[in-house]
Amino acid sequence: MSDGRTLSCADCTVGNCASLDREFPGFCLTTGLDGDAALGSANCYINNPEDRRMAVTAAGIEGDYYGLATRAEEIMLFAVGMDYKKIGVATCFGLLGECNIFSRAARAKGIDIYGVACKVGAVDKTAIGIPDERKIRPGSHESMCNPILQAEILNREGTDFNVIIGLCVGHDTLFIKHSKAPVTYLVVKDRVLCHNPAAALYNANSYYKRLLSPNLPSPHAGKAQDPKA
Repeated sequence: MSDGRTLSCADCTVGNCASLDREFPGFCLTTGLDGDAALGSANCYINNPEDRRMAVTAAGIEGDYYGLATRAEEIMLFAVGMDYKKIGVATCFGLLGECNIFSRAARAKGIDIYGVACKVGAVDKTAIGIPDERKIRPGSHESMCNPILQAEILNREGTDFNVIIGLCVGHDTLFIKHSKAPVTYLVVKDRVLCHNPAAALYNANSYYKRLLSPNLPSPHAGKAQDPKA
């Protein structure tokens, strides 16, 4: 315990579990496991052929293409390795251009792509109880993001694997919750940092010190200029 908190991997700066060439911290979850629990966890993969195939395929890509393949290429390698025939793409409306490029790249590799944008259905935000004043542009039609419908359409299309391109926080959660096919990310939405959320973590001791403040950010008094993304 530290300051009333139970320490975990979130507090570790050692990482001995990866290569066993250092000392485990006293609170390490690995050393805290009972008996053969760690080794026994391998049975989760051995006893489930699909999970084992995913794990082996992912590890193989890591080993063969470490530092060589981009995220987009790794997704295509994984799809081919898993023999997925049809990939669904749940894309943000504002990233349709990026979705189009990824789709062309995947199709060039012989992978079938079926994409659904977040504004599909064109249902106004007020239909689910979002006040008009909380729209980006109050007084006008503003379609809600509809991740459940995105998932339902891809479920209907029978996609083998789904890729998220820039869905909003929470909307991505709903999509993952309702998707029947396994899901991975290509682009993580971060409007402020050009979809590179890790940049805030790298600068938490300088430009983004506010990240370590106990206060959540205040709502912006103005409205964003481009509601598409």
